[in-house]
Amino acid sequence: MIGRLSGRIVSKHPPVLILDVGGVGYECEAPMSTFYKLPSVGESVTLQTHLTVREDAHLLFAFATQQEKQLFRDLIKVSGVGPKIALAILSGVSVEEFWITVRESQVGRLTKVPGIGKKTAERLVIELRDRAGAAGETLPGSASGSGPVGALQEARSALEALGYKPADAQRMAEAVKGEDLTAEQIIREALKRAVR
Repeated sequence: MIGRLSGRIVSKHPPVLILDVGGVGYECEAPMSTFYKLPSVGESVTLQTHLTVREDAHLLFAFATQQEKQLFRDLIKVSGVGPKIALAILSGVSVEEFWITVRESQVGRLTKVPGIGKKTAERLVIELRDRAGAAGETLPGSASGSGPVGALQEARSALEALGYKPADAQRMAEAVKGEDLTAEQIIREALKRAVR
């Protein structure tokens, strides 16, 4: 099991990043909450990781904090929740917000995350309610950037990769675009608005 990686960021195109560790490029998928915290391409970073081995692929997921990694692991244990939905949840709400949502049984808020219907949201609340009592961490974010047009396209692509339909991703990105906003800032604001 690969539990942690320290290396240099080669590329980052949400939700995928490539980390060079001793000359080996590890391709990882990460939630937007992790992307907000990443340094610029070429800089070094240490990330918590989770390796999923399937018949057809080995998938590596990366997280900025141990709390994000643990929530990801808790989420994929819930019936009907796979890695893609778990990443969408972590991208849409912070770890602290998620546990508050579960503790307060806010099913409606969870259904605003792409890929989560009412039944899955109810299952999340029921199966994770016991853990919600002990959890509650905050994850502030930071951003790095690209130009306005590239930022909008990158944000739209990232939203599609998180499970939003192309038309919805376009609408969400267009609603928050600004001349000085980076792709990560557009994504963050679009996701905040989506789960309100």
